[in-house]
Amino acid sequence: MDFDLVWILLGLPLAFLLGWLASRFDLRQLRLENRRAPKAYFKGLNYLLNEQQDQAIDAFIEAVQNDPDTSELHFALGNLFRRRGEYNRAVRVHEHLLSRGDLPPADRVRAQHALALDFLKAGLLDRAEDALKKLDGTPFENQARLALLAIYERSREWPQAAEIATRLEASGEASFSGRLAHYLCEQAGALQTSGDPASATVLLEKAIHDAPDAARPRLQLAALQRSQGRDTDALSTLKALTESAPEATPLAAAGLADVALACDQVPAVLALLRARYEQDPALDTMEAIVRLEAETDGDGRDGYIRHLQHEPSLIAAARWIAGEKLEHDQFHPLVQRALDHAVKPLSRYRCAACGFEAKDHFWQCPGCQAWDSYPPRRVEEL
Repeated sequence: MDFDLVWILLGLPLAFLLGWLASRFDLRQLRLENRRAPKAYFKGLNYLLNEQQDQAIDAFIEAVQNDPDTSELHFALGNLFRRRGEYNRAVRVHEHLLSRGDLPPADRVRAQHALALDFLKAGLLDRAEDALKKLDGTPFENQARLALLAIYERSREWPQAAEIATRLEASGEASFSGRLAHYLCEQAGALQTSGDPASATVLLEKAIHDAPDAARPRLQLAALQRSQGRDTDALSTLKALTESAPEATPLAAAGLADVALACDQVPAVLALLRARYEQDPALDTMEAIVRLEAETDGDGRDGYIRHLQHEPSLIAAARWIAGEKLEHDQFHPLVQRALDHAVKPLSRYRCAACGFEAKDHFWQCPGCQAWDSYPPRRVEEL
C-alpha cells in the first residue's frame, strides 16, 4: 500500500497542534494546583496565628488533599491534632507518613518521634515506650530517653529508670547521681515493706556511696536502723547527715531528738543542734532543741522566744503561748484554737517548681513530678 505524502504533510501540523494543546492543558492544571496548595497552606498559617485551630485544621486538610506528597503539611496537621487532643487523628497522620516508601530518612525519624509523642500524650505508655525505643541512634535519642525516664518513673519501674538515667549521664546530658540515689531509696523502701531489711540496707548504703551529699538515703537508713532497735547506728547516720547535707538538718532534727533520748546522748545532740541552728535558724531545728532542753532544764519554751528574735514567726508564737498562762485564762483555749488554725497553712511544705503544698515533705512532687523540689523549710520560712 502506497502512502500519500500529502496526508503525512497534513498530519504533522495537526499532531503538533494537538501536542501543544495537551501541554498547555497540563501546565494550566499544574499552575491551578500550585495556586490552590499554597493558598490553603497560607490560609492555615493565618488561622494558626490567630489561634483559630479548627479553621487551621480544615485549611491544612485541604492543602494535603491538593498536594498529598508534601510531608511538611502532614507534620503541621499531625501537630495540630495533638494540640487539640485528637490523638487518634494525629496517630493516623504520622503512621501514614511512616508508611510512605519515598519518605526521606530525616523525615522518617521525625515522624517516628511525633508518633511517640502522640502515644505519650494519649496516655498509651506501652505503645509510647515501643515508639521511643526505635529512636536510639537518632538525633532524637536524648529526647526519647528523657521521655522514657518519665514513663518508668510514672510506672515506678525503678531499675529501668536507673538504666536510662545512667545512659543519659554517660551522654553528658546532665548529672543524674541524685536521681539514681532516689531510685535506690524507692527500691529499698519496697524491700523493707516486703520484709527484707538486709537488702534494703545494702541499697541505701550504695545510694550514700554514690551520692554522698544526698539527704534522703541517710534519713531513710536512720529510720530503718531505728526500726531494728539500732539507735546508736541511727544517731551516727544522722550526725553524718548534718555534716554532708547541713541544709537538711531541719528534716533530721526530730529524729535526732528521738535517738538522743533513746541513747542517753541529750547533751551531745543538743550541742550539735544548737550549733546548726546558729548557722541556719530553722523552726524544726528549734522544735528539737526545745524538746531536748525540756528534758534537761525542765522548760525549753524560751527557745521559741529566741527564734522570734531571729524572725517573726506565727508558729513559734503560737507554740510559746500554748504553754503560757494568760490574764484571762478562761479564753486561752479559744485563742489557742484560733492560732493553731492560722498556723496550719504556714506549717506546710511547698514545691519550688509548681507551688504544690503538702503537709509532709516529699522527695518527688506529687503535682509536677519534679525531684528535690521541696525545700526542707516550712512555708512560713520561705
